[in-house]
Amino acid sequence: MIKQFVALSGLPRTGSTLLSAILSQNPEIHSEGNSAVCQFMWDMQQSVVNSEQLKATNKDILDALVKPIPHIYYSDVTKPIVVDKCRSWTLAANVEILNRYFNNPPKVIVLVRPMVEIVASFLALRKANGWSDMEMILEDGSEPIMRSLAGVEWARKNNNGEFLFVTYDELVDNTQVSLDRIYNHCGWEPFVHDLNNIINHHKENDAVYGLIGQHDVRPQISRRTVSIDLPDELIKECNRLDEWSLYGSLC
Repeated sequence: MIKQFVALSGLPRTGSTLLSAILSQNPEIHSEGNSAVCQFMWDMQQSVVNSEQLKATNKDILDALVKPIPHIYYSDVTKPIVVDKCRSWTLAANVEILNRYFNNPPKVIVLVRPMVEIVASFLALRKANGWSDMEMILEDGSEPIMRSLAGVEWARKNNNGEFLFVTYDELVDNTQVSLDRIYNHCGWEPFVHDLNNIINHHKENDAVYGLIGQHDVRPQISRRTVSIDLPDELIKECNRLDEWSLYGSLC
């Protein structure tokens, strides 16, 4: 049975897979790849709210149908703490789900990184996988960047203590500092992690995303060299988006 449910969210290409692999070293913590829990809870909530049959019969079963979803999803997990990874947890409607359906006050770890680095990383990954379509990566409302950025922007402006922002630089360059902050935020007992032997025990099938290597984790923490030139206009747009989401104040 899940005793604490912690959300892992934020922007893509910010080290969430690395962080999940590190946290999973703790025998009290289960942290895997991208989760469908948030989507399932949202979908069920909308189905109930919009059901003509339920409206007609006045059945009040919303909580009874939505609340068990994370426990069903993680029914094979015996660890008491679940860190659920989904970039949508920072969106306002999903924060309401965290507040409504979980007994503990919500704790959300939000990973961020300068937009120009995220875009360069994604475009290099796409190029390595033979993608020819490099356009519209920053189109309004698009996945995987812009919708996530909207969530980060909302979380930054509406943070009542549930959101902990961790930058990519901090996670990679000062990993222990990041872990200390995360443990303190979530109220966890200290644990000594092995940062020289990091293993991802919950590998995703990146072929599903068409991006082989997207969730690779190396045994030791290091930066990947990204060699790709971004157009000046794209760099300007990245900088504008950083200012819009108040990224600078998160560092």
